[in-house]
Amino acid sequence: MATVKELKATARPKSGKGAARAERRAGRVPGVIYGDNQPPVTISVDDRELRQRILAGRFLTTLFDIDLEGKKHRVIPRDYHLDPVKDFPLHVDFMRLGEGATIRVSVPLHIVNGETSPGVKRGGTVNIVTHTLELECAVDNIPQYIEADVGSLEISYSLHLSDVKLPKGVKSLTREDATLVTIVPPSGYAEEQKAAAAAAAGGAAPAAGAAAPAAAAAPAAGAAAPAAGAKAPAGGGDKKK
Repeated sequence: MATVKELKATARPKSGKGAARAERRAGRVPGVIYGDNQPPVTISVDDRELRQRILAGRFLTTLFDIDLEGKKHRVIPRDYHLDPVKDFPLHVDFMRLGEGATIRVSVPLHIVNGETSPGVKRGGTVNIVTHTLELECAVDNIPQYIEADVGSLEISYSLHLSDVKLPKGVKSLTREDATLVTIVPPSGYAEEQKAAAAAAAGGAAPAAGAAAPAAAAAPAAGAAAPAAGAKAPAGGGDKKK
């Protein structure tokens, strides 16, 4: 079961830019609750509390029970806007969740065993290609993150979505062959590999040619032929006598 957190809200009867600015001056953030085939409800939440929730991380994958005038609304944040200069929240949208509803969420990828990877031990670096995964799951089964174990990866090897085990009841909306993580080789690694390959190839050539000097022993066998033929003149000298 996903953890559900509490959040208090106040009804905001007026809408529009003027009303929103008034809420912000009062230390509150305007927002809206929509979805589940019900009319939208305009609300406002405490600026400080909302900011803490956002900074805590995983805000968009956290379920909330919003207490609005004694009535609770089970929601999930769908979007929020921050001031481009001062970085404080300007507006927040919550989607109302019906019982047994299925939702699409973006869940972060969590890398494990990077320090034990043989590629990292040889000087490589873990490179995260895909930081989040688009998933479809029940609202009470939203994973906080998906683990990607890179403990067996060598240099230049990759981990794909098909290598990762998703929780039961969770469906990925990303391609199965999507690359999640790679082990990037260290600087100069390619040159070292080429030099090692060239050295190995160069060392093998003399070994193969070493048989050629052995064949040069043939003249030694041929040298015996003149020695044997040397007896012929000696025999011919006897006949003359």
